[in-house]
Amino acid sequence: VQLQASGGGLAQAGGSLRLSCTASGNIFSIMHMGWYHKPPGKTREPVAVITSGGTTNIADSVKGRFTVSRDWNNNSLYLQMNKLTPEDTGVYYCGALAASALYWGQGTQVTVSS
Repeated sequence: VQLQASGGGLAQAGGSLRLSCTASGNIFSIMHMGWYHKPPGKTREPVAVITSGGTTNIADSVKGRFTVSRDWNNNSLYLQMNKLTPEDTGVYYCGALAASALYWGQGTQVTVSS
């Protein structure tokens, strides 16, 4: 499974960004997909995960601001990020659980200025 993330960039506090992730390869083995955030100098943590059944799990820190969605037809995962804060700065990774293995995209940088 290969994952290609895009959509990061620079935003002002209060602004919005939309991240996209497209999966290719053995996509039929993909079960869960999600977005993970690695702030500068910190470890990577889950932000929003969507299961194969469509259940979403959103981190408390972004609830009410971020929305995750999945387009099965286009093998894509999205993260709509609203009301951005400087704490949202970091690298965002798309991850997928497929055939008991975890796959990662290359990451996309999000920088939020105050």
